[in-house]
Amino acid sequence: MTTVPLPRARALHAVPDARPRLLDRPLASYYLVLGSSGLLVVLGLVMVLSASDVSSYQQSGNPYALFEKQLMWLLAGLPLAVVAARMPLTWVRRCGYPLLLVAVVGLFAVLVPGVGVSAYGATRWIGVGSLTVQPSEIAKLALVVWGADLLVRKWRLLGEWRHLLVPLLPVGLITGALVMAEPDMGTTIVLLLIVFTLLWVAGAPLRLFGLCVGGIAVLGTFLAIAEPYRLARLTSFLHPFQDSQVGGYQAVQGIYALAAGGWWGKGLGSSAEKWGYLPNAHTDFIFAIVGEELGLLGTLLIIVLFGVLGFAGMRIAQRTTDRFVKLAAAAITVWLVGQAVVNMGAVVGVLPITGIPLPFISFGGSALLPTLVAVGLLASFARTEKGAPPFRSRRGRARP
Repeated sequence: MTTVPLPRARALHAVPDARPRLLDRPLASYYLVLGSSGLLVVLGLVMVLSASDVSSYQQSGNPYALFEKQLMWLLAGLPLAVVAARMPLTWVRRCGYPLLLVAVVGLFAVLVPGVGVSAYGATRWIGVGSLTVQPSEIAKLALVVWGADLLVRKWRLLGEWRHLLVPLLPVGLITGALVMAEPDMGTTIVLLLIVFTLLWVAGAPLRLFGLCVGGIAVLGTFLAIAEPYRLARLTSFLHPFQDSQVGGYQAVQGIYALAAGGWWGKGLGSSAEKWGYLPNAHTDFIFAIVGEELGLLGTLLIIVLFGVLGFAGMRIAQRTTDRFVKLAAAAITVWLVGQAVVNMGAVVGVLPITGIPLPFISFGGSALLPTLVAVGLLASFARTEKGAPPFRSRRGRARP
């Protein structure tokens, strides 16, 4: 049996030591999380309204139909985010197993004929009345909470590789395999990012970490070339304009949208691509509509906001003394920022198209609700940073 010394949570050095005085204030991370995510939510709501009005009118005769659904999901998600932000850590940890059970049962149900709902050549949803739910989005949040709680419970045993990897890695691989069977490579990548982040922060030895990443990379390469449609996506990603009418059509139209926006954009609501030229203009490729209507300035604003959110999340993970908070905060941050990078990279043509939404911005309640809960958890974690509880206590006593 191979053993290594008991692990110490790996130090996260994403935040420089020399910080402006403003960032030394006790609740700086809290306000950075709320400010960046709040602006992303507002921007997303505006862009869903702008990007979906044509398709909404074509489908229902109401140009605001999809916007109204997104607003409904937002109003349902905000109370959940508030609850997550106020929930004691012990209660958050207890939610891990129930969340994972719901996610796995949902992922199995998606694959049952007659239960799963198909669209765009994939079966990723379950119909619930007039709504559809995507269990793979719940799986991201479940894997974060369950995985972080699991590693903390087993902390003294993590010096042995089998305790470090089992059952976290098998559960992550099974969950990823269920998502891949839908098929959904983009979400599978995000789930693996969450698992690897948990292992890295828990102090997995570099040799073990490298073996896991290498093995998954080999398996992913095999899966990518095993199916003709995946291979076609890869080849069209490398040379989209050579296959601009079939495999590379969406990528080419996205590039046209970004190019047409220039520096300042055509103006909000003035997109030409949303008139049936760009598929999934209000979901996976909404970043292209942002670039067309708001220009380079609008796309850079989104990138900066995700950068701020990533900075705040890693700052929370670095400064906390609670092991669960360190693991969960890092995993949530990598999930949200990593998914944004995969989505935006596909739109600008530097990554293959995987059909994954842009967090906070893309239309879809199944993605928005877990994202809002994750932000609520980050806000909760920020409130437990060193110096924050006494500061909040003093501020509360100062109020009349």
